[in-house]
Amino acid sequence: MPEKIVMNAQDIRRTLARIAHEILERNRTAENLVLVGLHTRGVPLAWRLAQCIERYENIRLPVGKLDFSLYRDDIDIAEASNIAKDTEIPTDINGKSVVLVDDVLYTGRSIRAAMDALIDLGRPRSIQLAVLIDRGHREMPIRADYVGKNIPSARHEEIQVRLVETDGIDEVAIIGPAEDRSRAAQVGQPGRPGKEKLT
Repeated sequence: MPEKIVMNAQDIRRTLARIAHEILERNRTAENLVLVGLHTRGVPLAWRLAQCIERYENIRLPVGKLDFSLYRDDIDIAEASNIAKDTEIPTDINGKSVVLVDDVLYTGRSIRAAMDALIDLGRPRSIQLAVLIDRGHREMPIRADYVGKNIPSARHEEIQVRLVETDGIDEVAIIGPAEDRSRAAQVGQPGRPGKEKLT
């Protein structure tokens, strides 16, 4: 199985609309809510959720972006410094309910690092997690509050979330092992844009 599309643009749009409603239902109001997207694809997802919430509640939520490279436990400091992106939180998060937004939840290590990075910026009243895809295989006790779709996958497979803002297309694909992709390329099947390995 070189590649299987499991969500298309319409699926993603409907899923984000549902997550936006769930965020509002859980928090009862959009006041004191802050959305923070995790680099890379969590950032455009956070903006899309904010747009959905604005349509429903006529309130514009602050949207930030968070780089947690220096907090990761799977790379050294020098490497993290080389890949570090910008962090921008447009409001004080003290006492606020912060919703971290990411594309894929896998081992939980990225989310742990993101929470450490966030807490260094302030003391939110609560931290919630919204993910488009939960693929399982947790290595840490991390659970998402809002899940777009659960996609069971083998460890040797890769889940790729592709968004118009970063990849030119909205879709989610399961990618088979490298040897399967190599065989597919040899028989002339076109490839698609890739992304960094998700954790």
